[in-house]
Amino acid sequence: MADHNDLGRLGEKKAVEFLVNKGYVILECNWRYRKLEIDVIALKDNILVVVEVKTRSSSGFGLPQDSITKAKIRHLIQAINQYVKMQSRQEEIRFDILAIIKRNDDYTIEHLEDAFYPF
Repeated sequence: MADHNDLGRLGEKKAVEFLVNKGYVILECNWRYRKLEIDVIALKDNILVVVEVKTRSSSGFGLPQDSITKAKIRHLIQAINQYVKMQSRQEEIRFDILAIIKRNDDYTIEHLEDAFYPF
């Protein structure tokens, strides 16, 4: 498997640990609907939180969060709409980004709450 896939998986694992330590309840990891995927769906303070995890080995090509496109945002919105419908969820929804940079065995995690809004 490609190194970037391994890095992404490690980042998602660190993201879940980070969120749990901040009091989030993890409902789903890598939830899929057709070709759409949400990295993490969590619950915090009665808010359904959609978390996009972006992991990089450096910021040489820009910050991890800068790689999230309008198309990706549209896909996340479509996916969470299906999740809410399928699971009969009623909570307010928030979209967060966890931007992770891994250098050797050290992780820098930036949590961007309310990172974007549906348009």
